[in-house]
Amino acid sequence: MSGAPGELPVNGAACPVSGTILATGVISMQYKEKSAIPLIEAAYSGMTQTEKLIAKWFLEENEPADSSLKAMARLLAVSEATLVRFAKKCGFKGYREFMYQYERSLNASKPDPRVNESTLQVLDAYQDLLTKSYSLIDEEQICRVAQMISDAGRVYVSGLGSSGIAAKEMASRFMRVGVGIEACSDVDTMRMLSVFRSPDDLVIGLSLSGSRKEFLEHLTVARERGAKTLLITSSSKEDLSHLADEVVLVPSLVHMNHGHFISPQFPLLVMTDILYAAYMRQNRDFKKSLHEQTLEALHKNRRETS
Repeated sequence: MSGAPGELPVNGAACPVSGTILATGVISMQYKEKSAIPLIEAAYSGMTQTEKLIAKWFLEENEPADSSLKAMARLLAVSEATLVRFAKKCGFKGYREFMYQYERSLNASKPDPRVNESTLQVLDAYQDLLTKSYSLIDEEQICRVAQMISDAGRVYVSGLGSSGIAAKEMASRFMRVGVGIEACSDVDTMRMLSVFRSPDDLVIGLSLSGSRKEFLEHLTVARERGAKTLLITSSSKEDLSHLADEVVLVPSLVHMNHGHFISPQFPLLVMTDILYAAYMRQNRDFKKSLHEQTLEALHKNRRETS
């Protein structure tokens, strides 16, 4: 049976369509257009050299005078069939759907002259990343992952470098609502943990590049031991799909203008919050009570030590 509007059913079997008004009555921010740019970025590493040249043209957010298939093939000096294959590799049904979404993605807004340029660059970079996060969201997948976390006997989240920072934050967030979760951010510990996994466990891997050999071995071994696996990455390379039951895409910072202003773990932290919100929609009152009990325990300890 379904819960209140905006909540997942208790068993997580279905996923509600996101509304515009949150359960608190606050009207949420409206995202009306999904951008094609992050889909190009996610597919980029698996493209041929010709496809990468096409991708670079679109990643520069050029505005075509004539967006027809024939005109664009002439402009980019490729065949029409190559453009169609490029569009499909980016996750679209065909060129027409891709170009429609790309043209809708182009941002024609002008900066506010009252704000310093360097400040605008940082804010624009973060806004760009949030828009790209929205464009990559698969709401049904988010619901499935939230259910995986609920069903797991124990959750292990791992990451290396800046992804390790995000792993620790994820563990901290979910630990406060009763999830048995542990974070790992070094190779040796990852190797040990993966060996001792069981079918009741969920192993979550955080890696923007999705390329570290040791990290990929960690997920592979855990899955061989029967554990459920989840990979959160900015790479949509097909050879990653066999490593995990779910591969959740987040935006890449590589192709972003002023992407170097953004903390590298930020895309992973955004996804952590999205998954946390989806998890909290299940049995909302019970999990809210657990969170309040955790906060009270922390406050009590601080009062006693002060």
